[in-house]
Amino acid sequence: MTADALRQAVETMRTVRDRCVWTQGIDHRALVPYLIEESHELIDAIEAGGRGDLREELGDLLWQVLFHAEIASRDAAEPFDIDDVAATLVEKMVRRHPHVFAGETAETPERVLELWNAAKAAEKRQRLSVLDGVARSMPSLALAQKLVGKAAQVGAGDEIAVAVHDAAEVGAVPESEEELGDLLLTLAAAARANGWDAERALRERLRALEAEIRERES
Repeated sequence: MTADALRQAVETMRTVRDRCVWTQGIDHRALVPYLIEESHELIDAIEAGGRGDLREELGDLLWQVLFHAEIASRDAAEPFDIDDVAATLVEKMVRRHPHVFAGETAETPERVLELWNAAKAAEKRQRLSVLDGVARSMPSLALAQKLVGKAAQVGAGDEIAVAVHDAAEVGAVPESEEELGDLLLTLAAAARANGWDAERALRERLRALEAEIRERES
């Protein structure tokens, strides 16, 4: 897509907002379900679709970005538009890639990650906890993986680490994503057989892990 095509997409969104009565009644919060749906449709296209599906779903997700930016541009108190969004993105990406734009050297992916995390930490110095900025609306499994990483940063989650070690000792830890999928499906089936809510069970455990992380930080 050329810059002209992107600008045409912006203008198309603006025209729709001006002339479509349904679109005029939508705000950021009302768009959330559509954003979630479009994100999952893009994931499906990446994992199981063809190139045409991927191209279409990327466009649908881009439309969501343009939609939110257009709504924001008409905010009476703190307006910003898609150009502001793009400028903020460029500033952040340049700042987080000093090995590309600022003379740092990174010969390995591990070094790139170190530089990225250092830049990110400098941006977020006002945060008081490693949990600040973690999106609680993430799916529970994705949130669990995120929180396990946060726990490791502050030396929490010892019980989890011991459980993983013990499971590995008896060969109960999956050795591939395929095996992991089988295990997760087995656990979901066990939850159903026992009348348990698997989603609730994991989220309640995550709340306990969050409490442990905050206790370690205090």
